[in-house]
Amino acid sequence: MADTDPDELERRIARTRAELAQTVDAIADRVSPKRVAERTVADVKTRAGNLVAQVSDALGMSPRPVELGQDPERLWDEEPPDLAPVLIGVGAVLVLGAAVVLWRRRRRR
Repeated sequence: MADTDPDELERRIARTRAELAQTVDAIADRVSPKRVAERTVADVKTRAGNLVAQVSDALGMSPRPVELGQDPERLWDEEPPDLAPVLIGVGAVLVLGAAVVLWRRRRRR
């Protein structure tokens, strides 16, 4: 008989509604365009930071913090590295990636 007590049933229904509302709010927050954009920007910033760290490690560069009014030519401890090959490589990878994406989209049609 305890399962059919109207007061207990109402409490269960209220608790279930609250849990459902919380779940729906969490889903709405997760798929919100604003939240998706925020997560994407944070992810891109993290990946860019990791890429910069990897490139500077690979080239043996040691960047220093820049102070206001500092001569921009003296940002590196040693002579500035030649970044042209790295930038050309990054550009080539981006172009190839875009070409693959476009090629796949056209094949799907």
